[in-house]
Amino acid sequence: MTAPVVAAGQALARAHLEIVRPRSADAVANLIPLKFNPTDFKISKSNTFAEIGIPGLETPPIQYVRGGSETLTCEALVDTTDTLLDVRVVFVSRLRALMTPDSREHAPPIVRFVWGPTVFTGVLEKLDITYQLFTSAGVPLRARLDLGLKEYREVSRQVKDPPRSSPTEVKTYLVRRGDTLPGIAGALYRDPGAWRVLAAANGIDDPGDLRPGRLLTVPRLR
Repeated sequence: MTAPVVAAGQALARAHLEIVRPRSADAVANLIPLKFNPTDFKISKSNTFAEIGIPGLETPPIQYVRGGSETLTCEALVDTTDTLLDVRVVFVSRLRALMTPDSREHAPPIVRFVWGPTVFTGVLEKLDITYQLFTSAGVPLRARLDLGLKEYREVSRQVKDPPRSSPTEVKTYLVRRGDTLPGIAGALYRDPGAWRVLAAANGIDDPGDLRPGRLLTVPRLR
């Protein structure tokens, strides 16, 4: 029988999942080995843009709205042909549990996908299981797993990131329907009260008269 410390070391040498939160006091219980390394994995990232409808233009201008979460997808193989144990009990059940809300967090666990220098923290968003090999009694011994993880980042850390719209550089902004000067100033300067800077730079006497399609100059904040 393999000792728990040795088993943990073997798991760390291969691609594995590690439960980040909520953690168990038993370090081995936090590790979920994948038996074999994946042949590849895919990282995806998307952004959301809004089209600005301006009459007469064939191609409408687009305005960045927000970023989307990164996702990691990979295919993994788990196998128990060496022990003839049920692969569902040995491997699949632990992965399946990552899709179930934890009673302490009221949400599924946060996990890390770790493979050498690659570390991806997220939640298991998708798990497709295909059983491929069976005993004569129908006990599954091999399963192909299609895993999909969605990135998780704590809000407290994100707000400390450098702002993506710097108030120290001159920019332009295309007004969208529903925009207000305080709202634009809040997004670009992180200070809704700086709307007066925008008004002065663009010769706006009436802050309420802000028409969609207008291109505003966004000056530096001194």
